[in-house]
Amino acid sequence: SNVDPADLVSTLDGLDPATTLFVVASKTFSTLETLTNATAARRWLVDALGEDAVAKHFVAVSTNAERVAEFGIDTANMFGFWDWVGGRYSVDSAIGLSVMITIGKQRFAEFLGGMHSIDRHFATAPLEHNAPVLLGLLGVWYANFFG
Repeated sequence: SNVDPADLVSTLDGLDPATTLFVVASKTFSTLETLTNATAARRWLVDALGEDAVAKHFVAVSTNAERVAEFGIDTANMFGFWDWVGGRYSVDSAIGLSVMITIGKQRFAEFLGGMHSIDRHFATAPLEHNAPVLLGLLGVWYANFFG
């Protein structure tokens, strides 16, 4: 998230609050950058449509239903996922909702298919041809010997 308010202002410029849906994706619903933008977007929406609009124009992707509800998002509009899913690995969980909305269902299915192909490759390829293993070993090599 970009916390520069000019970025959000330019994004919201020309949008109709009545037809705008915000997807707030934060595992803990406490990430500063995400909540800064979400709060500003909430203010924009409330100024135009009133407080009750938040429940209808925001959805959350989070593991923290309590914080989602405190923000004003109806937890019926919350996409949950497991709390053990790490941030950078979460795109194939509900956190990937915004990616799917952006690229479409078919492309997202292809994206997941590519991830599955790499998982199969990692599990079955011999070590000398295993791309993830080789990349990991190269990372160790360069970090320790080429400092």
